[in-house]
Amino acid sequence: MTQSPSNSADSMPTVLILNGPNLNLLGVREPHLYGHETLGDVQRTCTELGRTLGVHVDLRQTNAEYQLIDWIHEHRTTTAGLIINPGGLTHTSVALMDALGAYPPPIMEVHISNIHRREAFRHHSYVSLVADGVIAGCGTQGYALALQRLCTLIAKSPTT
Repeated sequence: MTQSPSNSADSMPTVLILNGPNLNLLGVREPHLYGHETLGDVQRTCTELGRTLGVHVDLRQTNAEYQLIDWIHEHRTTTAGLIINPGGLTHTSVALMDALGAYPPPIMEVHISNIHRREAFRHHSYVSLVADGVIAGCGTQGYALALQRLCTLIAKSPTT
């Protein structure tokens, strides 16, 4: 799932929103934990909010760790910031952490459920070690909260 800028000649910065394994099943998989909103709903909400905040939103999802890493590498210098919900890779992927560590713009980590109220193995996040902020337990609203915070960080960034 990709949302490209509607006008590439436009000077609005782009925010990349990456979603990891199983988030393609959002709204279907364990709705008691993740709610009934779909990734399409998240995309619509973030795209509309992005317009209000003055950014383009490019939302993507993959079940492949290498694809997340490739997207991070590819967009190191072409995006103003990154929001990532790494799914289960949060707790296991040093490679993803390393790729994010090489991404210069601000990074926000998002989790739909409160990972700290779940199984003990979910309490540790490799991604948090390189993220500028973490939002967990706010449902899909966490994406909008992360986008608002990311835009604040982008505005404060010395490179903008």
